[in-house]
Amino acid sequence: MIVVDRSTGEITHRQFLDFPGFLKSDDLVVLNDTRVVPARVFSDDGKKELLRLEDLGGNRWRCLVRPGRKMRVGREFTVGGIRAVVEEVLENGDRVVAFDEPINLEKHGHLALPHYMGRDDQPSDRERYQTVFAKEEGAIAAPTAGLHFTPEILSELPHTHLTLHVGIGTFRPVKAENLEDHEMHSERYAISADAAQKISSVANGDSGRIVAVGTTVTRVLEHVVTEHGSVVEGAGETEIFLHPGKDFRCVDALLTNFHLPESTLLMLISAMAGTELVLEAYQKAVEERYRFYSYGDCMLIL
Repeated sequence: MIVVDRSTGEITHRQFLDFPGFLKSDDLVVLNDTRVVPARVFSDDGKKELLRLEDLGGNRWRCLVRPGRKMRVGREFTVGGIRAVVEEVLENGDRVVAFDEPINLEKHGHLALPHYMGRDDQPSDRERYQTVFAKEEGAIAAPTAGLHFTPEILSELPHTHLTLHVGIGTFRPVKAENLEDHEMHSERYAISADAAQKISSVANGDSGRIVAVGTTVTRVLEHVVTEHGSVVEGAGETEIFLHPGKDFRCVDALLTNFHLPESTLLMLISAMAGTELVLEAYQKAVEERYRFYSYGDCMLIL
């Protein structure tokens, strides 16, 4: 774990086991309890691939498809012996696909591992690619900063959970020259009354810090405070894009993994710690041979 102190600019190298030692007694750790579902399926002939982005109800999915040129309206195929038909092609290229019966994702689905892993999912990923506190099903990708925690470490920490179902958009790079022109992906979130009360009591206090585990938690909290002025119970969708120049109104510290260049995630941590300090930390991480991305090492920004 690389530790970045924003107040001094100091960058140090520690182990994740040291994480509890950086917390004060009145801090609150906030984690994302989303659970990854095996949302990637293949047609029985092996020629078509679908990634479920949203369950529309009535055995209908909004999904990414491959190859797109063959998946026109009316195209029929089968998944696990169940007939499917392309009902609609959306403006952004997503498809609405209807099935005659529900698809059992536990039987026919695969995890959509990030492309940089360079491999298909394996049986062991069903648990490895989940946090130990994963509960609410709905994510395509794991909130990877949470993968470092064990039940034993969590038991030492004052913590609470919220839910944000990580979508495929989290891997899409920023291509717009003007950051304000980037079209941010939308993701569903939920905050319980109990979590909202715990977070608000610390956020409104004099000394305790809100320590977000992951960019997903950060996005939810900053979205809710921007929309409502404080952290409140509720559910909805967020498209918030935190990049250099944006202020943080709720999150005081962040634990996160190392991210892809040109990603919205890298821009979020640059907004929090400053671009120059983040680039310096990344350079030191490369020199010290830290592991990057989903199954990699982590960074604590204080």
